[in-house]
Amino acid sequence: MIVVDSNIIGSLFLTSDRSPQAEQAFRKDPQWIAPFHWRSEIRNLLAFYIRKGILSLGDSQQILDAATELMQGQEYEVASHLILSLVATSTCSAYDCEFVALAKDLHIHLVTVDKQILEQFPDIAVSLEKFVSRRK
Repeated sequence: MIVVDSNIIGSLFLTSDRSPQAEQAFRKDPQWIAPFHWRSEIRNLLAFYIRKGILSLGDSQQILDAATELMQGQEYEVASHLILSLVATSTCSAYDCEFVALAKDLHIHLVTVDKQILEQFPDIAVSLEKFVSRRK
């Protein structure tokens, strides 16, 4: 089981340079979990793609539906005091700290491509590249 941030979830469903690694990460450990707010972040990403004419509304809805199905039952509420304690000791946003707090609370890794999270939380955050290159 790993915590994945919205960038990783997005890379699994949207074609990007990171998509092959996201697929490898899913094959390596398909039990992905995330805080509930991953949905808002993915919706925001899809809004960008819609407005830029990269995706249609219908395609965006299909992607969101597929991502929601994947994450069904794998979403967690994170205690605000845990998030705020991480905010107080870092320069990461509360949104980013929510992923970190979930990973810390469950004593598992957060897989991310966010350089700031990787730099400020090296004890819990692992890069997507490192995660897929590790042996099981």
